[in-house]
Amino acid sequence: MEGSTIGKRTSNKSIDQSDPKVIFGKAGLPTKGAAAWMKFRFSGDYKRDKRLADKFWREGASYFAKLPKKSKRNLAQQIAAGIIQRHARGARENFLKHHADKVYRKLTKNHDYFLRVDELCYAAAKLVPGLVPTKKQVNAESELMQSEKDGTEVDQGIFLSHVLADQANGLHLCAAMLRMKMEAVERMAKFVVDGVADFGPAKVERRGKAAILTINNSRFLNAEDDDTLADTETAADMAIRDPLSEICVLRGGPVDHPRYRARSIFSAGINLTHLYKGKIPFLWYILRDMGVVNKMYRGIEVGDPDEMRGGTEEKTWVAQLETFAIGGGCQYLLAMDYVVAGADAYMTLPARKEGIIPGAANLRLTRFVGARAARQAILMGRRFDCDTPEGRMICDVVVPPGEVEAATMRVCEDFTSSGVVGAASNRRAFRVGEESLDDFRRYMAVYCREQAYCHFSPALIANLEKHWNAANRKI
Repeated sequence: MEGSTIGKRTSNKSIDQSDPKVIFGKAGLPTKGAAAWMKFRFSGDYKRDKRLADKFWREGASYFAKLPKKSKRNLAQQIAAGIIQRHARGARENFLKHHADKVYRKLTKNHDYFLRVDELCYAAAKLVPGLVPTKKQVNAESELMQSEKDGTEVDQGIFLSHVLADQANGLHLCAAMLRMKMEAVERMAKFVVDGVADFGPAKVERRGKAAILTINNSRFLNAEDDDTLADTETAADMAIRDPLSEICVLRGGPVDHPRYRARSIFSAGINLTHLYKGKIPFLWYILRDMGVVNKMYRGIEVGDPDEMRGGTEEKTWVAQLETFAIGGGCQYLLAMDYVVAGADAYMTLPARKEGIIPGAANLRLTRFVGARAARQAILMGRRFDCDTPEGRMICDVVVPPGEVEAATMRVCEDFTSSGVVGAASNRRAFRVGEESLDDFRRYMAVYCREQAYCHFSPALIANLEKHWNAANRKI
């Protein structure tokens, strides 16, 4: 698979790209051995290929290190950088095509250990040097603006895509991401007694039979970023496993923005300013959609999370939608069992203006509004107002703006007044026909690779500057 061209958009017709020596020479790189490096092939034997790949990737990295930083490269250096990356990534694709199963089984001790996607990627970096970036390499690029990054994290997307493409390994990784976080386990006993746990960006509190998860990122209209994700997932774990509640509520708290002061906002989606500034790592997307969002949809793994075996502990989720649910906010709604919305609220999935894939919305939105409207929303930015026929395909109850919270609590009372014994069973039964765990695994195998390339595409930067005025916003 080819990566995106590195650097500025410039014509490369004047440079002969057919001869590696010419390309590297014009870029100021050593030409000796360049042709042989580009003709590298694997043998098919894991141990031998691991040794060959290590040498190949180290040599490619040495070429790359001789280039100026991304913003300082001339045309020839941009082309050379792109070629080095394409050959290195092509080798990773080929290595994983033959050996992804071997790598995953070694890292998980033949499925005895469960590693979250970030743990898995950094363990793979140690097991097979050069296959994916090390923590040190990722941290180094995290200091750069998104436009200045060379996209070393793309290799994480390639690796995860191959792991998820294999059914046995992919389902095992999905199960790992559905397990309760240790942070939630450690704080659970105190929460059961106190009925509240405040993490700052996220708060979970028990009110009657409901465990209410409130997102509090008021400065950024309750947008999601690398500062909010971990706490949100921990709070969701505790809400789901709380033995004294029967139903969960997801909502956004009041915000500080002058335009919406004191109003509650469900979610502004991903923090685009942080994205533009390079503060959203690639794995953020995968941790979010395979973690907190999928836990809300499927529950916490307590055995085998496959619906056919019912090994999850789960609760009904109700969304309290006020003002708007943009991007990731709308994605959360598609994982909810019931949505209560204000008549003035709206939903959008502005993927076209952001240049990224909107989580699992491409998998789920069609079930709500149909294939054509889903494509209009994702590809062309169609807005769904809650108090419209299309909006009511996602929202179950629409009430006057000032009555959303009260209506949400009434819905919770209705859900729990007759007991919720069959809630988990009915959720699983719906999922068998709508989206099995294996369906989700297959989707995520595509998503991991494609989102990685989108995250580091020049188009993303151009979109954020055009539609978000990102260059002039403060972090």
